[in-house]
Amino acid sequence: MRVEQISVFLENKAGRLSEVTRILAEAQINIRALSLADTSDFGILRLIVSDNDKAKDALRKHGFTVGKTDVVAVEVGDRPGGLHAILEVLRKANVNVEYMYAFVQQSGNNAVIIFRFDHLDEAVKVLTESGIKVIEGKTLYGM
Repeated sequence: MRVEQISVFLENKAGRLSEVTRILAEAQINIRALSLADTSDFGILRLIVSDNDKAKDALRKHGFTVGKTDVVAVEVGDRPGGLHAILEVLRKANVNVEYMYAFVQQSGNNAVIIFRFDHLDEAVKVLTESGIKVIEGKTLYGM
């Protein structure tokens, strides 16, 4: 139930993000979800892509530092209170969310939230036991 996310470290200067997307496009890699966090000097681009290994190789060949992190993808009702219901389940189980980002699927009535937890296996257990749908990586990767 884990999803592999790649993280790309970027200098905070014009054109660096465009360079990443160009490299991925040329390698025929589809970006499924992303989040960008920055400081004054650098940023961390977090990506869920269609082919992790190919993406990492392509980016590293162009000098980017790329890491891998396991995250969890959860289906959330795309309605007021949908996210709150999931966060309440996690709060009651004392599961900490390190960070998260979301996207809306192209079809259906649900959004997908990508979570990074301090205790990933415990979080997956709590979510599934509460009837919350955890999405497999291959579903997100478009396979």
